Amino acid sequence: MAELKLIIGNKNYSSWSLRPWIFMKHKGLRFEEERVPLFEADTDERLAPYFSDFKVPVLLDGELLVWDSLAILEYLADRFPEVGGWPADRSARAVARSVSAEMHSSFNALRSEMPMNCRRTFSGINFSEAALKDVARVEVLWLHCQKTYGQAGPWLFGDYSVADAMFAPVVIRFAGYGIQLSGLLQSYLDTVLTDQHLQQWIAAGKAEKERIAEDEIYP
Repeated sequence: MAELKLIIGNKNYSSWSLRPWIFMKHKGLRFEEERVPLFEADTDERLAPYFSDFKVPVLLDGELLVWDSLAILEYLADRFPEVGGWPADRSARAVARSVSAEMHSSFNALRSEMPMNCRRTFSGINFSEAALKDVARVEVLWLHCQKTYGQAGPWLFGDYSVADAMFAPVVIRFAGYGIQLSGLLQSYLDTVLTDQHLQQWIAAGKAEKERIAEDEIYP
């Protein structure tokens, strides 16, 4: 396997960083990890060399820089086809790409009203209609993937794929904000939440000392 380097932000808050990190952990890709805490005095200086507009994550593969979480995941799936980043079946692969792209580009209310926060749990929050609509859409997507393509295993498409990595931060959000699920949905959430790699990320996030005010929107 190639030696890779992944530049990430705060594990407590950076959902975008989590996605390639957990995918690489699941697929056994060896990589060096560099954490750059966000919104600190030296953040822009530390991210300036990476041509990512001062954003994380960034993947370095030798001299190549790849930025944006979904672009990184696509690159890794292409670079290491033997690890099965996307489902082998063409139809399943197309749907996996569709739900991953939707997660990448949509769910703005869910993101803004449920910032990822590994350290805290919340209850009694009245979410907007738009946020609840986003939650319902995620549920529909998960059920469709599991019922149509996921019979062979516990993940959305049976085996672990890019799609599971894309939705990993949503699982942390649902658990932290008390979103109630049932049946297959709860089973999938439990599978993701108890995964050893996600537990490792959450533990590291809880241990961080930095506090990002814009992500701490609830008292």
